[in-house]
Amino acid sequence: MKIHVYGDNLCALVSAALFASVGHDIWLCLPEGRVKQTLEAGEEAYPEPRLQGLLDQQRKEQRLVYTNLNEPMPDDLEAVFLAFAPKDFGLAEQIVKKLGQNDQHLLVINQSTFAVGCSARLASHLSSQQSLVYVPDFIQEGVAIDSIARPNKIILGMDDPRAENQIREIFRPFNRLKDHFLKMSLREAEFTKLAVSGMLATRISFMNDLSNVADAIGVDIEQIRVGMGSDKRIGEAYLYPGCGFGGQSFSEDVINLAQTVSGVGIKSKLLHQVLQINEDQKEVLFRKLWRYFDCDLSNKTVGIWGAAYKPNTNKIDNAPILKILEALWAQGAVVKLHDPVALEKIAQLYGQHEQLILCESQYDAATNVDALMLVTEWKQYWNPNFRRLKQSMNHPLILDGRNIYNPYYLKDLGFEYVGIGRGI
Repeated sequence: MKIHVYGDNLCALVSAALFASVGHDIWLCLPEGRVKQTLEAGEEAYPEPRLQGLLDQQRKEQRLVYTNLNEPMPDDLEAVFLAFAPKDFGLAEQIVKKLGQNDQHLLVINQSTFAVGCSARLASHLSSQQSLVYVPDFIQEGVAIDSIARPNKIILGMDDPRAENQIREIFRPFNRLKDHFLKMSLREAEFTKLAVSGMLATRISFMNDLSNVADAIGVDIEQIRVGMGSDKRIGEAYLYPGCGFGGQSFSEDVINLAQTVSGVGIKSKLLHQVLQINEDQKEVLFRKLWRYFDCDLSNKTVGIWGAAYKPNTNKIDNAPILKILEALWAQGAVVKLHDPVALEKIAQLYGQHEQLILCESQYDAATNVDALMLVTEWKQYWNPNFRRLKQSMNHPLILDGRNIYNPYYLKDLGFEYVGIGRGI
């Protein structure tokens, strides 16, 4: 099929690359900006494993073309993907209005996470020969390609039954082992997307709440986590306590869910508590460090490993690092920061901050520091040379914001260890 993909977020790029790889002719219609300039220069727009290689291969084989949002609609265009951020509904609406002016048969697949009811608004601008379906984006950064190529589910929101055969054909290469489609109405699919994010956020915040209790009563939350996960009614996913979750899409989904609930006159104390617990948790490492040094961090130097909101991305949207940096600086501390890919984002946000030193090496970030914080659990941080680390630090204190280290092993090496809810 001939397909236009509109957008420049990770979902747009992954969808364009994957659907081109199975034989579709794809035009990736990009808004002006950093992503478009980066891609046209042949460089990596997102540090997503395997993505850039797949994009380059499809361009070389001429199944994928980069173009702009004003690309003319050919007479034989069969489908359009919309993959925009929540703030870009107006842009998506402009595109759909333009599509609706042409009366040719066309399927519009909305992958953007807009508010509940927005898919129906978009569909209202289409002609009688055109249909819109909502296929929510469940992409996980770091495994984005497999999120589409090997899906656990494909939510299909559809009020027009004429669209089903065509959407199934488009996704057929990724839907062969079993039927992954879960059909529902447009509004039900939109609400499902938000509800999934809300449930995952609730599990994370619940575990973070429990970790604070574990600290207070002297038990190890890791043992509690394993015990909870062994119950099949609960399972193991998203039970890892830490220093808070971030990410633009995930956070916005939870906020949109809370607004949807309140918008129909229902008060959800739970969702607001989930968000508040998460915001409080972003400062938990700072509070532990502050208490350790008797509420005086002036003239202290703190090393930090990890700035991205999760591994395998350079994004710092709503990331814990933002609150941690502000809190440390307010108390007079100097920060030495390392992240494999997110330092440029930090530099763009804070510039030449006099209390911030960006380090190209993780060991440089730990040299002559009074404490080391682990904020993002990049794989390269899991098994560092601890003996080298101890020798380079002024004071061997590790604050483990993701509970990836063995506290007993570190204590045997002479470190002081502080985790999240470890109670030891």
